[in-house]
Order: sequence, then C-alpha cells, then structure tokens
Amino acid sequence: MHIGKSLGLKKVLIWSKKDIFIFFIVATIPTATYEIFHFQWLALPWLPMALIGTAVAIIIGFQDNATYDRFWEARKIYGSIVNSSRTWGMMVITYISNDQIIENSNNVELELIHRRLIYRHLAWLTALRHQLRQSRGWETNNKKFNIENVEQFIVPEHKISLEEDIDLYLSNEDKKYIFSKKNRAMHIIRVQSQDLKKLQAMGLIENFRYIELQRVLSDLYEHQGKCERIKNFPYPRQFSTLNLYFVWIFIVLLPFGMLPEFEKLGHHITWLTIPFCMVVSWIFRTMDKIGESTENPFQSGSNDIPISSISRNIEIDLLEMLDEAELPKPIDSTNNILM
Repeated sequence: MHIGKSLGLKKVLIWSKKDIFIFFIVATIPTATYEIFHFQWLALPWLPMALIGTAVAIIIGFQDNATYDRFWEARKIYGSIVNSSRTWGMMVITYISNDQIIENSNNVELELIHRRLIYRHLAWLTALRHQLRQSRGWETNNKKFNIENVEQFIVPEHKISLEEDIDLYLSNEDKKYIFSKKNRAMHIIRVQSQDLKKLQAMGLIENFRYIELQRVLSDLYEHQGKCERIKNFPYPRQFSTLNLYFVWIFIVLLPFGMLPEFEKLGHHITWLTIPFCMVVSWIFRTMDKIGESTENPFQSGSNDIPISSISRNIEIDLLEMLDEAELPKPIDSTNNILM
C-alpha cells in the first residue's frame, strides 16, 4: 500500500512508459501515411469513435468500481480481524480464571495458559497472511502492474518461511499436527477450540464464557473464509480480458477518427493528431491498468492491503496485554510502500 502523499508523475510515467511508446507508434503510422501519401480514405467519421469511446469508458468505470469493491472489502475484513483479535486477547485474560474451581491454580499456571492461547492466535495470523501471499495463476504481481518494481519493496512473507515465522508461537506438538494439514490457519483455530474445551472441563472457564470464547473463534473462521473468497475467486476473466480488447480496439481506431477533425483546423495541424491520440490513449489505458492492479488485494504488490503491517500491530497489542517487555517493532515502509 502506498503511504506517500502521491505517486508522483515520474513514477506514473515510468509505470506506463511501454504503453506510451506503443501509443506513439499507433498514432504516428496512420497520421504520417495520411499526411505524406495523402491517403484520404484513412479518415473515418468521428461519431463511431465517440460511440466506441463512450462504451469503453463505461466498461472501464464498471471494472474499476468492481475491483475497488474487492480491495475495500479486503480492508474491512482485516479491520474485523483486528477487532476480533483484541477481543480474543481481552477475553482470554479476563475469562480464563480459577474462580469456578475448588483447588485454585496459581497465577503462573494461568499466565502460561493465557500466553499459550494468545501465542496460538498470533500463529493463526501468521499462517493466514502466508496463505494469502501465495501466488495464483491469474494474479498480476509483476513489474507490468506495480508502480514500483517488486525489488523496490520488501514482502516479509517472501523473506522468511512459514515454519520459521511461526516457530515462536506454537508448541512442538501443535507444529507437528498443523504442518500435517494443508490449510494450516484453519486447523490452528481447531486446536484453539479443543484447548478451550479442555479448560472448560477443568473448570477454568464457566459455560457462558466458554460460549463467548467459541463465538470469537467462529468469527475468526468467518474472517478467514471471507479472505479466502477474495483470494481464490478472481475478478471474472471475461470482464477483464474483453475489457482489455475493447480498450486496444479504441486506441487503434482513435487516430483515424481524429485525422479529419484536426485537418479542419489546417493542413499541417493534422500532425497534432499524434500527441492528442497519445494523451487520450494514455488516459483510457491507465484507467484500465488501475483496475487490473487492484483486482487482487492480497497478492504481493505495491497496491495491496498491508496485511503484514496490520498483523504486526495486532501482535504488539496482544503481547502488551500479556505485559511482555520485549515487543517487536512495527513494520516500516520501503520507498513509501507498506506491506
């Protein structure tokens, strides 16, 4: 996610420099042919171009709205994960106590239980973001669709494996079970649920509090499922692909419609077709690329939801609830990109 005041014109031009070169070629060939060789038949009436441009603009607007909805829904889901995580930490510390049992556990034992449940939740956050960072065949995480090259920012999940990243938060028994499964995040919540059941049987959680804690786990399952829905279901390919074709059809035909319009202003004014076609083509293609770069909000791109940073902030909050002295540092941005 960009956190600077603006992208900067230089970055945007570098992002679209290949397209700009193509626009120049597409506009120059018909204009030069028309002007030098006097092929008057190349001039087309403007009305068909205007109709095509209007249709393409509507389609691009639809795509950009749809992809932004995917992006904003992803951000709302992670906002819910923040709230549920804080609720989980608060409930674990206040609900799990020795008030309901005859033989009280000492404070050290209770603190270990609290630490185990909260650390396991941090393991779930870690497993979830690693799963969401895995690439899919339809994703566009490359230099073509990112304002910066992928080498210019750091993706934490690409620098460290899940096994190393999660090692601190899970016991050996939990790790052995969880890494035998495909959907690691889902099974971490399952282990949490089983642990709560054992604590209830020991009398450390009374029934109402047990139900409330299980409800939070159910919420976490729902948040994970919503993330997986966005991650595993691409923006419909028919919209994305055909929209790209429509944009380029308009770009290719555009100079043929502009030629007679500029010729009306004077013979040599016809050459202005080239820069004006480049500007119009750049606007339409850039609007299209904005939608393409926003389609997949959990991929490892510069325009995505900063799930690594959000997860780290949750980690800091929960560790502070445990009164731990050594806290990890918040994730800093690299070149104004926060991951």
